[in-house]
Amino acid sequence: MEEVTVTARTATRAATRGVLYVHSAPSALCPHIEWAVSGVLGVPVSLDWTPQPAQSGSYRAELSWTGEVGSAASVASALRGWNHLRFEITEEPTAGSEGARYSFTPELGVFHAVTGLHGDIMIPEDRLKAAVVKAALGDTTLLVEIDKLLGKPWDDELETFRHAGEGAPVRWLHQVV
Repeated sequence: MEEVTVTARTATRAATRGVLYVHSAPSALCPHIEWAVSGVLGVPVSLDWTPQPAQSGSYRAELSWTGEVGSAASVASALRGWNHLRFEITEEPTAGSEGARYSFTPELGVFHAVTGLHGDIMIPEDRLKAAVVKAALGDTTLLVEIDKLLGKPWDDELETFRHAGEGAPVRWLHQVV
């Protein structure tokens, strides 16, 4: 039997899981994505890349992962800003944390939403109040602001890439925490 030393740091780590969807990436970027995700999750990652029919010359992959709470944010931070990359990553809620969803497109940047137990986006009160004030000042409409809070511009841009990837395989990757 292996002996495990529990420290204050490791005793407070919570495990969660999620899915990384790389919707489109040029072939030259694929190994860099694997290295970045490996660095965050702390285990080797080798994705099964398939051609992305929605964009000639690009590839897609999916990875189901298990890791520490906050891993989705770390992966999103590691991948954000890369040219020609489109991705989403989700993180399931735990007993001590909400879930998360991140979406990225080169044109829009990163979208982040807190998600509840059933995957619904939970919008904080102050963000709703700010949207109402912005709409009342005539800068925009309330519908446009709510769409932004829900990530609709990102969903609209990624929808073509999501459908093109239906039926692709998903692999689970486990990290010991």
